[in-house]
Amino acid sequence: MTTDQHGLAVTGSEQAVHHYDRAVDELLHFRAEVDAEAGAALAAEPGFAMGNVLAAYLGLLTTQADDARAARERFAAFRGRVGTGGLLPRERAHVEAVQALLDGDFTTCGARLQAISEAYPRDALALLTGHQVDFFTGDARSLRDRVGGVLTSWSEDDRHYGHVLGMYAFGLEEAGHYDRAEEVGLRAVEFNARDVWGIHAVVHTYEMQGRFGDGVRYLDARVDDWSTGTFFNVHNWWHYALYSLESGDTARALSVYDSVLADGQSAMDLIDAAALLWRLYLEGDVRHERWRALAEAWVPKVEEAFYAFNDAHAVMAYVGAGRMAEAERLIAERTAYLADPPANSSNAAMTARVGLPVCRALVAYGRGEYERVVAELYPIRHRVNEFGGSHAQRDAVQKTLLEAALRGGLHDVARTLLSERVSVRPCSPFNWLKQADLAERLGRNGAAATARLRAEELVRTA
Repeated sequence: MTTDQHGLAVTGSEQAVHHYDRAVDELLHFRAEVDAEAGAALAAEPGFAMGNVLAAYLGLLTTQADDARAARERFAAFRGRVGTGGLLPRERAHVEAVQALLDGDFTTCGARLQAISEAYPRDALALLTGHQVDFFTGDARSLRDRVGGVLTSWSEDDRHYGHVLGMYAFGLEEAGHYDRAEEVGLRAVEFNARDVWGIHAVVHTYEMQGRFGDGVRYLDARVDDWSTGTFFNVHNWWHYALYSLESGDTARALSVYDSVLADGQSAMDLIDAAALLWRLYLEGDVRHERWRALAEAWVPKVEEAFYAFNDAHAVMAYVGAGRMAEAERLIAERTAYLADPPANSSNAAMTARVGLPVCRALVAYGRGEYERVVAELYPIRHRVNEFGGSHAQRDAVQKTLLEAALRGGLHDVARTLLSERVSVRPCSPFNWLKQADLAERLGRNGAAATARLRAEELVRTA
């Protein structure tokens, strides 16, 4: 019996726990070395419970079906060999939590991890994994409160206190507390300049407030801290590209795409690539060569149903590449999947309630069937969060709805959507440009000119 770096009792050898501690540290930094350290922990002690739990979580958090399948097989073998009789209560609770995730039940996993955090608030693995589960399910309240509920059990003397603050900042941002999120995120990065999740939280606060100039300056000042030595660098480059698009600098956004996003391999990287190109596609800027390469990369990632958020971004790539038959086939396969879904599958619920309507809408947009796009998306626009991602990521869906309403001549819908957007983010040039677009379609040329001047002023003063 020994203790981990946060003072929690662990069943395992000192060597195994040493590598486990290092793996958790690498995971909090979003560094690829987490896999090597997790492997070293199991090499030191194959039956090490927390090492097997960690390895299973890592296999599931990629949101890729092949990784999940391998993790499921390894964990079943571990449970068959070791059992849980000799484990501590916290370790048994982790085994049950990860088993729920292996079974596809995000909700039960999240609840079990929450119970662990309540009983053991210094369990960094339970906290970080629960935080990611909340992200995958789009649960803004839990993103905030899961971390907020453990904060008083950590102090500035703790090695990973800054990382906990970084998670809290992201939860605050997703829950709409932008000023507090910025404050906490900046504080997190003061503790650890290379806390890429904390940097990412600050970047989100600027995105949600339309402060694209502040976002570019913040990322530029720290480029060495977030762009190297982490598997999260692609996502933060994506944010950089979004800021560029907001300022009208399409060339810079595409430069980021070609130098970073186009080489992505993981599903997370491919999501960012599709989401950037789709924003250009909505503006009529079709990048055929880029789309073709991206669509090809998506094919093996969505061969089976696993995560509806991935499916939607694969369909973006198929539509962008003109591979409509493949987009339709994916939709047909997911429809068949729902005819006999796995028991307690969170993904099945996500697919039925949000994933399939979004995928159908994307295909309809590609076919120019704008009224159908609105028919699919308008009823679900307030619950798109249910299939995961952040507000910034899901804005691609909201922008699709808005553009379809404009192009389809559904002016009342477009006016409503634009009123919502401008009222929440009056400092977004995009919102004012779309306001101008609607005014022009209604023959209100003076109002259109005023809105365009407002957009230009915002870019100039940013």
